[in-house]
Amino acid sequence: MRRRVLVVEDDPALRDVLLRGLRDEGFDPAPAADGAGALRRAGDGFDACVLDVGLPDADGRDVCQALRARGFGAPVLFLTAHDGLADRLTGFSAGGDDYLAKPFHLAELAARLRAALRRSGPPVPSVAGDLSLDPVRYTCAVAGAELDLTPTEFRLLAVLIAASGALVTRRELVRAGWPEGARVSDNTLDQYLSRLRRKLREAGSDRTLGTHRGMGHRLS
Repeated sequence: MRRRVLVVEDDPALRDVLLRGLRDEGFDPAPAADGAGALRRAGDGFDACVLDVGLPDADGRDVCQALRARGFGAPVLFLTAHDGLADRLTGFSAGGDDYLAKPFHLAELAARLRAALRRSGPPVPSVAGDLSLDPVRYTCAVAGAELDLTPTEFRLLAVLIAASGALVTRRELVRAGWPEGARVSDNTLDQYLSRLRRKLREAGSDRTLGTHRGMGHRLS
């Protein structure tokens, strides 16, 4: 079965190249020319989205946030002419799953889409104690009260909950939290885990995020 991909690109020539190339790679792509068009199609059952950052009517990162708010839980891969660290970080913070700089090879785009689809995988257990995750709306609640998490914090918490109290290695956390191939330092992971631990504590959750030095982390 071909995976459905929403392609949001305002350049007609590039959009046609993307549509043809993704069909050749075994996907079922559908076009949108701008952010408004993407939002109109948010509920059409896509498995992934290729989203240009430089759209004529909106910043693609704002469009991604709006898609997430409307319940679009599929992986989003950004296309951009800018590939600086700040650009990538803001894209991930907006709910993106991967980032590809122009110009690019269609084979790499297809490979990154497949990797993102593998990472998204089947639904995982979404409840642990007083914690509950909504993987479609990308939200988390503590005893029914919504907890404000960044997309990366959400992904880290999701893999910890899915482990059902078992130890999760740092490598597994990095693979769950960041796109394939991303360079994530130990300090970066520690900062995210520290913020996540603080947010759980301040929300009064009965779950604690423990560290087993040299081994990994667990939610208990």
